[in-house]
Formats: sequence, structure tokens, C-alpha cells
Amino acid sequence: MKYEAENKISATVKSVRAGDIMSVVTFDVTEPCEMTSVITTESVGLLGLEPGDEVKLVIRAVNVVPAKD
Repeated sequence: MKYEAENKISATVKSVRAGDIMSVVTFDVTEPCEMTSVITTESVGLLGLEPGDEVKLVIRAVNVVPAKD
């Protein structure tokens, strides 16, 4: 998958709190320790995000976008 953003951080999905429209996904990262992303619940399903998954966090403006290869 190609990304426009250049800042990438390796992370592990810590938890997924799914709502009807939006979900809150929390990640464990080495630096700065933990980050959180609010993304659509549809995106959580499309990426198949589950606690324990290894992902890269793509940092873009005010968003943290998870990317699963």
C-alpha cells in the first residue's frame, strides 16, 4: 500500500472500541509509548484490526492512520 505521509511508526494494536460509525483504536508504540486513532468502524473492519496486530502508524496532519500490510 502506498502512503502520502512520510512519518511512520511501528505499533501493536492494544484495543479496539467499535461504535456504529466511528471506532477508537489504541496502539502500543516504543516512542512515545501509546497513540490513539479515531477512524470509521468500516475502516476497522476493512483492515481487520484486532488487539495484538502489528501495524505501522502513518502520521498525517492531525490524524494517526493505521496501515496493515
